[in-house]
Amino acid sequence: MRTKTNWAVMILIALGTLLILFPLYMTLTIALKNPEEMTRSVFAIPSTFHWENFSNAVKMTNFFRAFRNSALVTISTVVLTLLTNSLVAYAIARNMHRKFFKGLYFYFISAMFIPFPIIMLPIVKLASALHMTNLVGLTILHTVYALAFNVFVYVGYIRSIPTALEEAATVDGATTWGTFWRIIFPLMAPINATVGILICLSTYNDFLLPLIIISDQSSYTLPLVQYIFQGQFNTDYNLAFASYLMAMLPMIIIYLFAQKWIINGVTQGAVK
Repeated sequence: MRTKTNWAVMILIALGTLLILFPLYMTLTIALKNPEEMTRSVFAIPSTFHWENFSNAVKMTNFFRAFRNSALVTISTVVLTLLTNSLVAYAIARNMHRKFFKGLYFYFISAMFIPFPIIMLPIVKLASALHMTNLVGLTILHTVYALAFNVFVYVGYIRSIPTALEEAATVDGATTWGTFWRIIFPLMAPINATVGILICLSTYNDFLLPLIIISDQSSYTLPLVQYIFQGQFNTDYNLAFASYLMAMLPMIIIYLFAQKWIINGVTQGAVK
């Protein structure tokens, strides 16, 4: 039996697709044009592809140094976040019957509702006092700042894991430390993938925290380089958009390959 096509939903999906693809199309076409073609038409496909815009953008922004800094901070933050935030969440999830841990859980949840600009000045003063105005300090701050949301996500997932597994490990002589790393942490693979991908995207694309923390220009990440690039070459949109396209391409590729793990981790964490 043939099912009727829901044209209203199909039209909404088509419009949503166009809404998402249009900015990408504009970025690509502007990056491949020269200023003369820009003055004739912004929306038209370029008559000649100017691939030299990308090489010129790389030279003017020292792109690969900034990409190395962003990659270093992003990878370090993802690894440190998975190792530390999961431990904190495990301690809270298995002790929610105690007032201290329950209060600690709601303390982290409440931190999610504090806007970043409110704590921006104290972070700058503290980072400066502790000599953390570098890539190492930026990595630590990213890890700590993501703790509130990650605890919220991790606790819900860990509580769906049967405690019988830990009780059996305790009977066999395993310590709490060994139980977590040998039994619980491997079972957290779906939610670890979800958290890791979300942290990867947010850290790589973050602009405000590196802006207020990083003091050395040689340690600038890609978002900061793009900001300086636009300020210095604000009339040459072709080079600017070429640089933007190169900066966002790695995260687009990662998300296209990893989106199934995000959905899988969220759905498994929501159902006991």
